[in-house]
Amino acid sequence: MKDLLYYQDAMLREFDATIARTGTETDGRQYVVLSNTAFYPTGGGQPHDTGTLNNVEVVDVEKIDDEIRHYITCEASALTGVVHGKLNWQRRFDHMQQHAGQHILTAAFVELFDAQTVSFHLGSEQVTIDIAVDVLTDEQLVAAEAKANEIILENRPIETKWITEKELVDYNLRKEVAVTGDIRLVIIPDYDYNGCGGTHPSSTGQVNAIKILGTEKMKGNVRVTFVCGRRVLTELAMRKVVLADVARQLSVPEVDAANALTKLLVTQKGTEKALIAAREELLAFEAKALAASNAHIITAAFRHRTVQELQKLARFIVTERSEVIALLASENEAKLQFVAARGAQVEKNMKDIAAHVLPLINGKGGGSEQMVQGGGECLIATEQLLTAMQEAII
Repeated sequence: MKDLLYYQDAMLREFDATIARTGTETDGRQYVVLSNTAFYPTGGGQPHDTGTLNNVEVVDVEKIDDEIRHYITCEASALTGVVHGKLNWQRRFDHMQQHAGQHILTAAFVELFDAQTVSFHLGSEQVTIDIAVDVLTDEQLVAAEAKANEIILENRPIETKWITEKELVDYNLRKEVAVTGDIRLVIIPDYDYNGCGGTHPSSTGQVNAIKILGTEKMKGNVRVTFVCGRRVLTELAMRKVVLADVARQLSVPEVDAANALTKLLVTQKGTEKALIAAREELLAFEAKALAASNAHIITAAFRHRTVQELQKLARFIVTERSEVIALLASENEAKLQFVAARGAQVEKNMKDIAAHVLPLINGKGGGSEQMVQGGGECLIATEQLLTAMQEAII
């Protein structure tokens, strides 16, 4: 392991190697095994490298048993002899920044709050660590971020060292290592000592910056989401665009956008409450108009009325006149919906009405003896549905 090119020189961007073996996975993926490689395989929370071998694209790299397989986009037999490998350096260096940043931020939580990291995930846009605590306050997050950026600005060296299990006692490791045999340490002197098989830059300054984006509860721990290096600039640019757009729409300076948005939401909530109250009054007025009929079966056909509105209308009507039955139907987006309700003085079971008309519209419904509702396909007109509901009563 220690002789692999990505361990000998993590900053190596190009290399030459000999094809040692080719193969095909059961899923058809073609791969090559090299005499040595600078391509890092997926492992330890860090994604694999990509790049090219003799201009053939390398799309995945995995360590299977004792060999590193480079999955390519052409027939593996097309690559023979000595090949030239070239890493997608922007991707690799980004991973190195994020991984080193994780070490630095994790060590900050340990040093300041004795809060250990129990898992780490390096995503394509953000990085997460799960901290073994019930809660992290805003003050703790600010302090940990500040400590991490302080270590970055000091531009401390990031060293790697191979040791044996017996030599572990000589180092104050942040956590116990899970591997045996040769053990690789990643060391930031006088700050962090950690067993790690990932790639990292040669100094903390190359991480550039760390920014915590947020937290969430995750299986009894606190998940901290953050970004490092170039990703900080990407996040800043995205948030700048969003903030500028919000400020423009609110016609306020960006610094006042949050307060303006809060005022707008308060106003909107008040408007929504007033609108709901107005709709209730309108429904009550409409129900009274329908109830003014001398008929004992009150029917009405609508378009684009919700079942909830139909139910409210029906309740208003049978409350206003306890001796009537209200039959209401509406066509909504190629669907027929209906409500049938009875007043307190009526003995008719409304479920009988639903049972009679639901097959006519290939529908479904439910309710009680006092009120039922249902809906289905527009297989008949709204007026025909109301007629069928009246027939069920007769």
